[in-house]
Amino acid sequence: MAKTVGIHVEMALGVVVRKQPGVTRWAKWNWTAVAVLPGASAAEWSVLRHEGGATEYHAATLPLTLWASDTDAYLANLSDHIPSIYVILRATDSGDIPMEVAVVTASPFEGQDYADTGEEIVEKVPMPDGLVAWVRDFAQAHHQEDPFVKRRRDMARIDQHEDGKGDARIRQDSDVYRAPRRVVQ
Repeated sequence: MAKTVGIHVEMALGVVVRKQPGVTRWAKWNWTAVAVLPGASAAEWSVLRHEGGATEYHAATLPLTLWASDTDAYLANLSDHIPSIYVILRATDSGDIPMEVAVVTASPFEGQDYADTGEEIVEKVPMPDGLVAWVRDFAQAHHQEDPFVKRRRDMARIDQHEDGKGDARIRQDSDVYRAPRRVVQ
């Protein structure tokens, strides 16, 4: 059964990022993604709230794209205790705003791929209930179960030929595991 190719939907998703003082002398500020806003309008680091030393920004609005070929990942995400959106933050050289919201995804597999590099910050942000329903409806509508195909062995006899047994520098068949000796002349 072939996977559906090219079918996708998009939704604008605003990302709320919190800036708070760091707890060590090496990190002046701690940046974390704390919420997402489904259907948000365009924004670029608009201040939402300022309390104590922490400031929350509507940092960016990016498209959340769901692909029909990735429904396995979305269903794995929905089966988690708390379904989440993965927000990928990258450091920038800009002095005012040192973080860039690079990607938002509902795929835990894609989030893991970004986490493997260690270059970006990957934040797991809980999905609002309406977004959970939207992702679930899309995944259920486009999911195609891959049929199980049992692997069949070929009947080739590979044990009839001893390739690479012992040390190739030894010419005799009596002891193939013997170490070669240095010939004294």
